[in-house]
Amino acid sequence: MSYITNTLSNLLDQTAFLNLTWGNYVMIAVACVFLYLAIKHGFEPLLLVPIAFGMLLVNIYPDIMAQPYTDANGIEHAGGLLHYFYLMDEWSILPSLIFMGVGAMTDFGPLIANPKSFLLGAAAQLGIYLAYFLAIFMGFNGKAAAAISIIGGADGPTSIFLAGKLGQTALMGPIAVAAYSYMSLVPIIQPPIMKLLTTEEERKIKMEQLRPVSKLEKILFPIVITIVVCMLLPSTAPLVGMLMLGNLFRECGVVRQLTETASNAMMYIVVILLGTSVGATTSAEAFLNWDTIKIVILGLVAFAVGTAAGVLFGKLMCIATHGKVNPLIGSAGVSAVPMAARVSQKVGAEADPTNFLLMHAMGPNVAGVIGTAVAAGAFMAMFGVF
Repeated sequence: MSYITNTLSNLLDQTAFLNLTWGNYVMIAVACVFLYLAIKHGFEPLLLVPIAFGMLLVNIYPDIMAQPYTDANGIEHAGGLLHYFYLMDEWSILPSLIFMGVGAMTDFGPLIANPKSFLLGAAAQLGIYLAYFLAIFMGFNGKAAAAISIIGGADGPTSIFLAGKLGQTALMGPIAVAAYSYMSLVPIIQPPIMKLLTTEEERKIKMEQLRPVSKLEKILFPIVITIVVCMLLPSTAPLVGMLMLGNLFRECGVVRQLTETASNAMMYIVVILLGTSVGATTSAEAFLNWDTIKIVILGLVAFAVGTAAGVLFGKLMCIATHGKVNPLIGSAGVSAVPMAARVSQKVGAEADPTNFLLMHAMGPNVAGVIGTAVAAGAFMAMFGVF
């Protein structure tokens, strides 16, 4: 009888129920909320489902993120599964591959057809620089402030890339989760800001059809951008270079297999690895603290200011062009591709169902991706990191 009792007691001790803290249960609940939002309401499920599941796993079984170690007897023990996924985040491998996939999936034609979109993309980066100074004011050091501020671009891969390069791995989990969460919540956060800063007449503005872009222009664009940007800021080469390489695959027309692989199979494999590893950084011990709350608040402020700056600069361009630019496309200057462009289309269509802004908004959206990568490169150059 004692044998059975001891066996049952040992089994009970091995369950997660007796080994979890209240914080773990809080994070499990948060993970379930994220899964609900992704599955029930469709909030960027390709991002939220793997992130939320990684969050769920690490708070049930923390050793899934354990680092390898050697015990007192000299026996080596392997690390947890998601620890090895996470190493590829720290080494900037997965963020760079994500950029290649984005490049292979994205048509840069709207940006080439309307180069003024670069200005809208640049304006929307204002939130990043404001968040940098706010983060310093709130007690973060310069490198931590820079890593946190990139959340304002709603660009998860760039946030992870910069946090790793600046040695802010302790903050990488909260930064990445905040960035990806705001990417997923673009349809909720942006519309109220866009409507607040524009009139109904402005939202109804119909823009002229974009000029046709030649195949030669589309081929030259990624090559020229790579040369110019990477010569000015060499540290941006991993992100900008992979983004433009993916786009060159798409546009050159002679590597169809590479285009399909980069934009489909590889992209989705990388999303699984990146999403689960990012979610797995949110253990209760690492996530439930005041720094995380500050990061989430700073990220929201940066994203809201970036959206507002894009819309306000769009209004300025509307005035300068005598009503030929719809200010709504300025909100797409954050680098959440293509979610932000879709939101511009949706808000414009609510004012006038016949208004089609998607292709016009893709210009600032693509410019925002480049702008956020350039902002990351500028921070790296500022701190002497290459």
